[in-house]
Amino acid sequence: MGLNPAFVVSLVATGVYLLLLSGSRAQSEQTRAAGIVSTTASWVPTLAQVPPVPVLAQQGNQIMLNGRLLPAAWSVRQQRLGIEDADLMQILGVTLLSNQDLRQQPVQWFSEPALQPLVLGTWLTNQSRYLDVTDLARSLGWRLQMDGGVLQVATPSARVLAVRQGRQSWGDRVVIDLDQPAPWQLTEDAQAFSITVDGSIDPAVVQSFASLPGNVISNISVEASGGQTILRVALAQRLRPRVSTLPSPNRLVIDVRSDSMIERDIVWAPGIRWRQRYVSVGAARFPVVMLEVDPRQRGLEIKPIQTNAATAVGTSPLITMAQRAQAVAAINAGFFNRNNQLPLGAIRRDNRWISGPILNRGAIAWDSAGEVLMGRLGLQGRVTSSSGQQFPIFALNSGYVGAGVSLYTIDWGATYTPVLDNETIITVQNNQVMRQQTAATQGQGSFAIPSNGYLLVARGTAAVAPALPVSSSVQYQQAATPDEFNRYPNILGAGPLLLQNRQIVLNAAAEGFSDAFIREAAPRSAIGKRAEGTLMLVTVHNRVGGAGPTLGEAAQVMQQLGAVDALNVDGGSSTSLYLGGQLLNRSSRTAARVHNGMGIFIQPGF
Repeated sequence: MGLNPAFVVSLVATGVYLLLLSGSRAQSEQTRAAGIVSTTASWVPTLAQVPPVPVLAQQGNQIMLNGRLLPAAWSVRQQRLGIEDADLMQILGVTLLSNQDLRQQPVQWFSEPALQPLVLGTWLTNQSRYLDVTDLARSLGWRLQMDGGVLQVATPSARVLAVRQGRQSWGDRVVIDLDQPAPWQLTEDAQAFSITVDGSIDPAVVQSFASLPGNVISNISVEASGGQTILRVALAQRLRPRVSTLPSPNRLVIDVRSDSMIERDIVWAPGIRWRQRYVSVGAARFPVVMLEVDPRQRGLEIKPIQTNAATAVGTSPLITMAQRAQAVAAINAGFFNRNNQLPLGAIRRDNRWISGPILNRGAIAWDSAGEVLMGRLGLQGRVTSSSGQQFPIFALNSGYVGAGVSLYTIDWGATYTPVLDNETIITVQNNQVMRQQTAATQGQGSFAIPSNGYLLVARGTAAVAPALPVSSSVQYQQAATPDEFNRYPNILGAGPLLLQNRQIVLNAAAEGFSDAFIREAAPRSAIGKRAEGTLMLVTVHNRVGGAGPTLGEAAQVMQQLGAVDALNVDGGSSTSLYLGGQLLNRSSRTAARVHNGMGIFIQPGF
């Protein structure tokens, strides 16, 4: 389907016709000269203001941008075109600015926010926030056309005029000069990144460019690829670039510096606020990316999420896990064994233990009313034979193993695979022992877990099997400690506990963490609660010019953020914070796979 210089987008299926663009490129340049328009006067209300759920006349998950097919969500609503905010950032290079009104999102794209305010209307679905680009497309001369689930976008042809680089006191700067605004995309790896600009470059400019040694940049290459220009940058250390756009003249500014994070405060949805700020602890300055979530907000729900709802085994990137669960936001949570992908801590969802707590470690519990509890959590369980012999349960549905008896229910999955050699596996149904089996080799064999019972797995003990012969009866009892945890249907465990009642209560050794873990300075994820009940899903990254926070520094950061109670969760390469289709705190290419997380869900029309 071709793209004409001027056309009308036709929504044939609904009989609705949306005029997105008319006129020539010259007219669009006159519009830009007059200043980019603000859509403030014609904002599209969020679902919080417009019940019932809106009818999307047309939508899709792909955008053909200047001939390249890219994954991106878009929709048409009330004769307005919206693109998911994460995708608008990723495929066009739009920068989201702070706001105070969830109906309006200020952005920067080759504009001066103070002189050329560009404010886009918003609307929500249960997983995404869309930004109204109708007027932006018109003002910039974009040609748009819909072809099934694909939105075709053709922007005016741009040219890269020059590429410049220079050392700065804080790092390195690279500037790409353009003759007019052009979409650009950033791709990041551990110690490298590339910028792809939808603009051609003269071969002479490529030939004349010579990479110079920088403070943190080790090499830059420039190449032409069709109508695009690709800038590849290799770094001497792990840093993220800060990329911004400026007008008059149009240019892309790439700063590589240790304080690259942009501070922002965005009211993203009712009950969800996205904040980025620097927090000082002593002489250290830490970049913090966080979500503030009101657990009492009507239509908002918080649940544990995991890689596979059918089994406790497995890992995946948080972004994949959140999207599969249809969560709008998420943070990584509990620990796990990377080798066998088994959970190492508490996961309780809707009163069912997916995985039990271990080592009396810190945990967070909550209910549907928005009540939240943090503390150190244990689970006392025991099985009693028909003769009255009692055996304590070492662990419930857990990858944490040791001598004794562990118990596995259907919430672990349909089957159990031995974790150690020489395990004795006892099948219990309806409180009766049905069979005893021996598993000689770890990782070999599959044992069915009955839906009306459980498996008892004895490791390093010979006393259990004779006490529980086939056809004998057996009783199982359990209770969380402290007792107040028993009334909460949802629990996630990790540790160590950082704060209680505003005081630092950090004692990692008492929660069974190794000395190496205690000493480590690394990026951290944490969950905190404010006095008024707001939850904070927090990621803390490497201090400016140095390493990540220690556990003690993470506790101080949470104090300064206003937490009353706070819990450390899995960190390092697992540190991930997700919102509306994107990781907020890092490139998804650098995030490790995780086992579970805390998911935030919103109901359409809430």
